[in-house]
Amino acid sequence: MFDFQTVIRYTTQHSRHFIGNVFMQKRFSLGTVILLIVVSVIAGSMLNQLISGDTIYDQLHKFGDVLNYTEKYYVEDVDTGKLTESAINGLLNQLDPHSVYIPAAEMQRVTEDFQGSFEGIGIEYQVLADTLLVVAPIAGGPSEALGIQSGDKIVRINDSSAIGITQEGVQKKLRGPKGSRVKVSIVRAGMAGLLDFDITRDKIPIYTVDASFMINGQTGYVSVNRFAAKTHDEFFAALSKLSGEGMKRLVLDLRANPGGYLEQAYKLVDELMPRGRKIVYTKGRRPEFDDEYVSSGAGKFKDVTLIILVNAGSASASEIVAGAVQDWDRGLIVGETTFGKGLVQRQFDLKDGSAFRLTTARYYTPSGRLIQRPYDQDKAKYARAAYERHEVEGDNVTHSEERDSTRPVFKTMGGRIVYGGGGITPDYIVKSDHLTEYTVQLRSRNVFLQFADKYLDRHGAELKSQYGKDPSRFAEEFDVTGAMLADIQALAKAAGAPFKQEEYDKDLHYIKAFTKAFIARGIWGNEGSSRVMLREDGQFQKAMALFPETERILSNLSSLK
Repeated sequence: MFDFQTVIRYTTQHSRHFIGNVFMQKRFSLGTVILLIVVSVIAGSMLNQLISGDTIYDQLHKFGDVLNYTEKYYVEDVDTGKLTESAINGLLNQLDPHSVYIPAAEMQRVTEDFQGSFEGIGIEYQVLADTLLVVAPIAGGPSEALGIQSGDKIVRINDSSAIGITQEGVQKKLRGPKGSRVKVSIVRAGMAGLLDFDITRDKIPIYTVDASFMINGQTGYVSVNRFAAKTHDEFFAALSKLSGEGMKRLVLDLRANPGGYLEQAYKLVDELMPRGRKIVYTKGRRPEFDDEYVSSGAGKFKDVTLIILVNAGSASASEIVAGAVQDWDRGLIVGETTFGKGLVQRQFDLKDGSAFRLTTARYYTPSGRLIQRPYDQDKAKYARAAYERHEVEGDNVTHSEERDSTRPVFKTMGGRIVYGGGGITPDYIVKSDHLTEYTVQLRSRNVFLQFADKYLDRHGAELKSQYGKDPSRFAEEFDVTGAMLADIQALAKAAGAPFKQEEYDKDLHYIKAFTKAFIARGIWGNEGSSRVMLREDGQFQKAMALFPETERILSNLSSLK
């Protein structure tokens, strides 16, 4: 720590050295030298008094005393590291809900998530009934290159049984530095004996664009699950591919996207905007945290008709994207009001490998809206409030839904009224359906995954032969039969979810969709499951129906600019 007492000592010593030189060089009179000595002593005394009254250092000494006395005299042995972390958490809890401490044990996972890669064998997996199931090999990873498939079951790792392995055990045994090797033995449906694979670990990308495909001849769909280091690159690649397939319209799905890097959000919007348009700006207490992001004009997709899907789980960087698009009347927003996080955090790394994120600025949309909700309540209430709004479904292009609100009023560039201080409220409000408790239990107890695993063991080759590389045709044609549903009910009962007829009847179309989606995911990955679920997705279906009106509304607004 920087010691101000040392500074005082250093200053005093060098003052004496200077005075000695003065005497030796005989440049000043004795009276002048005495005056300099008096001034030096008074200045040193005032500086010492100033330092001793410094509130920060007083409080640091106070905390040090408490920790020291506790370690010495408490009735039981104490873990001072744990006490210090609790104190840090208590400090940050007094600020805002998004200033947080990250223990060293969690930092690797957090870093991997936002850097967009980790080192390992490259599989999505699930520990299912004591068995390590390969849900899907990650594209471009070493497992995919060796031919490991969805539905494979890893039963041995480096000649030790993997039966009964835990989630933590999977991480420990299968992840490792690039270039290191691990041997796995796999059981595959329809094949006798074990299949042995000697895998060389590599850097594995964690994709943030988890699905992108054409819905029809002119409409593309892209889902972005967070904003990490490579999000813009992935987004650009996805749109370039879809544009080559004829895309003129785009549904950009940011639902449940919690945010991430602000710069990546800016780059994504930059692809969709003409030159010279402010996308977002930040303001902090200190001027070095003030910044402004303006579109470069280099974007390749400025003319694509755009609809963005959002919900209460869309936060931070997602709200930057939605807010910029709404403020510039560049597209329409469909779904539910977003979370309402308009604070920018900076991460400070600590010596022991831990870190903390401190809010250093607020961000504002182009019209000047602060999206941050009030947070003068405990964190649990603050988090719940985003999901407990009472919104009226329907056309909200004029934003009359918020008309009686106390939130500040702003205008889009086309003259529409919008509101700040509480997330991005859509131009068309469409609520998501709520599943019954029975269906929630089916999902939480992995019933659909268990069924899909068993079904693909028996029929996977047949489905691949019938539908090939066409998940769209599977989504349209494949039917979930009564016999399949009976198996679902039996698996649910065995998993501790007793049958509830009324709830089953209410959610039957969703139960069929989830069953079908998990089968599709086992063959075609996220594109397969997304194509199935979008057919039952009311928010997405409304977006698709709104494209003609979107083009009309935006055309009229453009004429007003």
